Amino acid sequence: MNYLIATLLILPFMNHTTPGTAPFAPKELPYAYDALAPHISEETLRYHHDKHYTGYVAKLNELVAGTPQAGQTLEELVRTAEGPLYNNAAQMWNHEFYFDQLSPTPAPQPAGRLMQAIERTFGSVEELKKQMDKASVGLFGSGWTWLVADKRGELSLVATPNAGNPLREGLVPLLCVDVWEHAYYIDYRNRRAEAVAALWPLIDWKVVGARYDAACK
Repeated sequence: MNYLIATLLILPFMNHTTPGTAPFAPKELPYAYDALAPHISEETLRYHHDKHYTGYVAKLNELVAGTPQAGQTLEELVRTAEGPLYNNAAQMWNHEFYFDQLSPTPAPQPAGRLMQAIERTFGSVEELKKQMDKASVGLFGSGWTWLVADKRGELSLVATPNAGNPLREGLVPLLCVDVWEHAYYIDYRNRRAEAVAALWPLIDWKVVGARYDAACK
């Protein structure tokens, strides 16, 4: 009888998916929720990471369960999936990529091969920022803007609506700006330009440079 009572008490708190069976799990932020203030508030990060991002992960696990894609990696899904499966896989990938490039103590400037490539393509870091700001503010609706490299290491900017990801085009993402309203509306309301500008002091160029070096191997 005691065992039955204990079981009944536990059941309402159990997940429908047995722990360990879901192929994808959300990543923790690499910094505290309040570490990016005042540029990004603790409230925004809690909603962005804990509600939106983890929601995409949960939905992806739901969609992939029992399908032929269940054994694929996240990147494989981003490259090949379609419809809702692609949308949720890409949003999981995009958000992890976005969060990992931010830091409360970032390297403030690019260096090495990345700096050379930026100067070759854009003329200067400030011109890169200017062009990326313009692309981010001008993207209609929700989506992402990306600094990408091709197979030769040449840089360009790409704007993708909704869950779009440059991996689909054979490009290597290096840096991104999230212009979905949930990324900034708590802090900046409809002032997207201010939200985009506030992101630059948080970009860790060491992370971006490592991505570029990996792409050029």
